[in-house]
Amino acid sequence: QLQASGGGLVQAGGSLRLSCSASRRTSSNNGMGWFRRAPGKEREFVAAIAWRGGGTFYGESVKGRFTISRDNAKDTLYLQMNSLKREDTAVYYCAIARGSAATTNAESYQYWGQGTQVTVSS
Repeated sequence: QLQASGGGLVQAGGSLRLSCSASRRTSSNNGMGWFRRAPGKEREFVAAIAWRGGGTFYGESVKGRFTISRDNAKDTLYLQMNSLKREDTAVYYCAIARGSAATTNAESYQYWGQGTQVTVSS
């Protein structure tokens, strides 16, 4: 139901854009978000966006560097990542919320993608 792509290996300071394709049945009218999990660490909230795209939230560590967006006509969620740092290395997961609002709470998400690996080298 969710397919994330766009991960890869990039040098520090570089950029990547992640995409997450969702089925219309599961993403329509729902908020969506990105989370990540680095080796040996707990899952971390990255960014979230409301159904209509007007409301967004960002984790403190990515504010000013990452931008979340969505194209509801294409049922696709995006995460533009700029000025990448080594500490951004993680598996990134997209998720669909139960409601239409943007939310930072992982428990508020009902569907999760399989994850895409982002590796930032120095």
